[in-house]
Amino acid sequence: MRIFHLSAECYPVAKIGGLADVVGALPKYQTQAGLQAAVVMPYYNRKFVHDNVFDTVFQGATLLGTRRLYFEILKETTNKLGFELYLIKIPGLLDRENIYGYPDEKEQFIAFQIAFLDWINWSGQTPDIVHCHDHHSGLVPFLMYHSSLYKRLANVPTVFTIHNGQYHGAFGWEKLDYLPEIDFYKTGLLDWNGGINPLASAVKCCWRFTTVSPNYLQELSYSSNGLEYLFYIERHKGLGILNGIDTEVWNAETDPMLPEHYDAAGVTKGKQKNKEALCARFNLDPKKPLITFIGRLVSEKGSDLLPAAIERSLRLHGDKVNFLLLGAGDALTEAALMQLKDTYPANCNVFVGYDEALAHQIYAGADFLLMPSRVEPCGLNQLYAIRYGTVPMVRTTGGLKDTVIDVADEDGYGIRFDEASVDDICTAVSRAITLYSDTKKMQLLRKRMMGLDFSWDRSAKEYIDLYESLKPQL
Repeated sequence: MRIFHLSAECYPVAKIGGLADVVGALPKYQTQAGLQAAVVMPYYNRKFVHDNVFDTVFQGATLLGTRRLYFEILKETTNKLGFELYLIKIPGLLDRENIYGYPDEKEQFIAFQIAFLDWINWSGQTPDIVHCHDHHSGLVPFLMYHSSLYKRLANVPTVFTIHNGQYHGAFGWEKLDYLPEIDFYKTGLLDWNGGINPLASAVKCCWRFTTVSPNYLQELSYSSNGLEYLFYIERHKGLGILNGIDTEVWNAETDPMLPEHYDAAGVTKGKQKNKEALCARFNLDPKKPLITFIGRLVSEKGSDLLPAAIERSLRLHGDKVNFLLLGAGDALTEAALMQLKDTYPANCNVFVGYDEALAHQIYAGADFLLMPSRVEPCGLNQLYAIRYGTVPMVRTTGGLKDTVIDVADEDGYGIRFDEASVDDICTAVSRAITLYSDTKKMQLLRKRMMGLDFSWDRSAKEYIDLYESLKPQL
């Protein structure tokens, strides 16, 4: 079975968030299961491209309105990621360093989608499934089924995965002429709230759509930034499949980024050595419970609540707890966290930016990982933490609800709270400090977590079963 995954991100080529981790892992596990899975993404002028060898496998030209674009399809020659990787390069449009943030971003992703369809159409390929990820590839199902240029692909099933339903990629009808020849009687399939909405169009046109956790599928019907009714009426097409993690990359026994390796049997001593190295770097006391945060400093992650919650916790508990944060984003939040670092240098430290190696070291060395998310479709950070024996402290939402059981339950291993609020975060911190003081329970929880299976093996099989279910419709 030949599968094309379309995505704006893929780890380790280009990453902003969890989308990249999923697209960098799912095709590998599908390939190991016997499928011929490939990832197609825009070309970015980044280290991965310069450090690896690519062959040009196709060249062509297409139109973006009246603008003629020349494009190349580049294939990584060794399949070193465990699957075929293709990059679409368009000089002046898809050859830049950053993934997002350009004023012509809409044009970038429209051109990406058109170039992909032109390539597989003109090269005579007929995939068994085209799997689109988030709004950056959301126009592909519509174009496959309602553009006269791609009639040959009209019977190819499409699956659309929603990694974050808050972002739609919407734009005005004045850009309609960027699209190739379409059936104008079908333009309602592009429309939502008076504009062209790629995410809404994909949900309408794809054969099936998935979300990255079962609970998030339910949440979209009442919280999806204006698409609630659409998800309600299209709910029969939806399927919630929990993301997995790449257990080859995230393995405390072999992780090359850790100063000390460990397994479940040696988790207590192994984590302590990693904690000591981490605390030495950031001038923190390794004898105290270490609560950490890793992620983008944006509202949906609840990061704006952290400065007040940390300050209140430090005032309540004095010198009994340490905090370490890794992330970047909102300038006001960054400034407030840096102020905390200056005010409480013995108990709080901050790394503004992102460092993949440091993230691994935090998962291994921390006692707790805090995720006060307002929106968390699946969440991977809590799964990485669990894999490394670090107790997750999470708000009960989205995939966090699906993956973390509170320690109050007999089989629990995490701390959950209901509201994205300073009060609930501080209560969770108090619970964490109490839990940390119970050495035997912490040892039990760490071993329990490291024995849990959140690998892609299970999730990849669910996607394969979904693909197989679409074949009889051909």
